Amino acid sequence: MSSTQYTKKMALIDCNSFYVSCERLFNPKIRNKPVVVLSSNDGCIISRSNEAKALGIKMGEPYFKAKDIILKNNVHVFSSNYSLYGDLSRRVMRTLKRFNSEIEIYSIDEAFLDLSNFPDNEVEEVGKEIRNIVLQWTGIPTSIGIAKTKTLSKVANHIAKKTKSGVVNLIGIKDIDPILEKVEINDIWGVGKQLTKFFVQNGIHNAKQLKNISNTWIKKSSSVLSSRTALELRGISCISLEAQNSKRKSCVVSRSFAKKVEKLQELQESVTSYCLNAAEKIRSESLIAKSITVFIRTSPFQNQFAYYSNSKTIDLPIATDNSIEIVKTALTALKYIFKNGYKYQKAGIMLSGLSNSEESKNLFSSIKDDKIKNLMKSIDNTNYRFGRSTLSLASAGINKKWNVRRQHSSKIDTADFNFLPTIKAI
Repeated sequence: MSSTQYTKKMALIDCNSFYVSCERLFNPKIRNKPVVVLSSNDGCIISRSNEAKALGIKMGEPYFKAKDIILKNNVHVFSSNYSLYGDLSRRVMRTLKRFNSEIEIYSIDEAFLDLSNFPDNEVEEVGKEIRNIVLQWTGIPTSIGIAKTKTLSKVANHIAKKTKSGVVNLIGIKDIDPILEKVEINDIWGVGKQLTKFFVQNGIHNAKQLKNISNTWIKKSSSVLSSRTALELRGISCISLEAQNSKRKSCVVSRSFAKKVEKLQELQESVTSYCLNAAEKIRSESLIAKSITVFIRTSPFQNQFAYYSNSKTIDLPIATDNSIEIVKTALTALKYIFKNGYKYQKAGIMLSGLSNSEESKNLFSSIKDDKIKNLMKSIDNTNYRFGRSTLSLASAGINKKWNVRRQHSSKIDTADFNFLPTIKAI
């Protein structure tokens, strides 16, 4: 009789300092150097290398506040490049799917992977193999936590980030309390600021205390979510894997402007650009949109200027992924809500009522529709090959003074061969 055991096992794969790792991939000179990546318009710090963390640079800190430390210590600064990060994220996730198609893409740099199909005594080696292959195939370093539940795998991943191997396996550990005792209550997955405050007020300061709290107390004093978290810490799976096979219901594209916008023309240019971006996204997922919402607002924090915010939704006559129709409808919506005399800080669009384009055949479709479909396909292929916005609409503008500030952009685009590094033989 075989002694090999197959129990429920969940792995959390987390890309280390993901945005920084993406920038380092194409710039080896900044490896082992302090690096930070900034949010839209170079506002806040959203990714830090370990070297930057050691200097005391905080996550979410405004760039201008950390600028003295950055300049003093020669910290390398990059504007966010989401097209690059998105592409590398997709490559990482495709690599993970080779081990099991049962995967939940939790965020751009995190995924839960079901490893129950591997024997308990081999799963740690499997974790190391996953880490090595992801690094070899994509160049992105990861940390991997393996446990019986999603919450415990988060705990394991938290520990893994501080270990040299980068892999921590909690399967088979009989007494997990000494490990959980070192995990502060606010570091537990699903425990936010308000819940942390509540637990601390009731003498619960770490994961061990939450795990061992009585079911009666937690049901009486807290929420269902807290009860699930406590059970998960005990190794009882309550939060299932959400494999992302279902199609998205909406698609939002919005940006804050590099400078305040007052003219309708500039807003039209921005809305056109956002529509083109959104339309390209839904086409890549074989989706069509039934309605479009346009929204604009001024800054709520500038008391010297009047505040204004508004939105307009228009239903499309026929659900479509046609960029031209989407832009035309969006510009109509914009005219409804635009008011002169305001300094606009942000605009955005949302495509909603999304459905599968293959399942939504229009009875009145014609040869013209097929030509438009081929046109959209040609535009997407051209932009993928030569870079986004190679082919665009005139209403998107040329100068785009309103565009997102990216003074520290690495300008790397994995969809453009001109931006890829050249390797020379010595």
